[in-house]
Amino acid sequence: MGAELIKKANSGAGKRAESGFSLIEVMISMTVLTVGMVSLLGVFGLALEATQASQQNTIAKQLANEAYESIITARNSTEFNWDALQNVGSTQCISGASSCGAFLTGWMPIYNAGADGVYGTADDAASGEQTLQDPGPDGIFQTADDTFIPLTGYQRQITITTVDPTLRSVTITIQYTIPQAGLQQTYTLNSLISEFQ
Repeated sequence: MGAELIKKANSGAGKRAESGFSLIEVMISMTVLTVGMVSLLGVFGLALEATQASQQNTIAKQLANEAYESIITARNSTEFNWDALQNVGSTQCISGASSCGAFLTGWMPIYNAGADGVYGTADDAASGEQTLQDPGPDGIFQTADDTFIPLTGYQRQITITTVDPTLRSVTITIQYTIPQAGLQQTYTLNSLISEFQ
């Protein structure tokens, strides 16, 4: 009789072990998986947005560096004298000086450098808006598949102030919008420039 009870107990346990998952257990596991997948998609979207913002930040830094390098080149050239390396209408201009203040004030579109080769001066608008050249699918510049990205969402402001008669502070600010987030960002480059090379 004891053997029969053990046999009945074992057969009942076997049926319970073979019965599988209940509907409640399946629903809970599906809910957990769905929440996890939705969270993963959200993280993927944030990563994509951060990548796009990083690319635009890099473009803004490059635009500011180009403008600053052109100011250094202007100082080193014979085309610009020291009085020209300030904003138009600067209070530091000597009255009657014809070459005083070559750099425009306020926010300007990102134009190519004009005939003088310096960004931020009056002749830039005639050169048209600057574009960013992408090498295209082959990864090689100067081939037929290159694409040109307009920089219409960017603006630049160059502010030059006099620290002392032989030293000026240069502030170049690039303003741009990140389309995916709708956020307006700025990148500012501050430096000093001396009259002496």
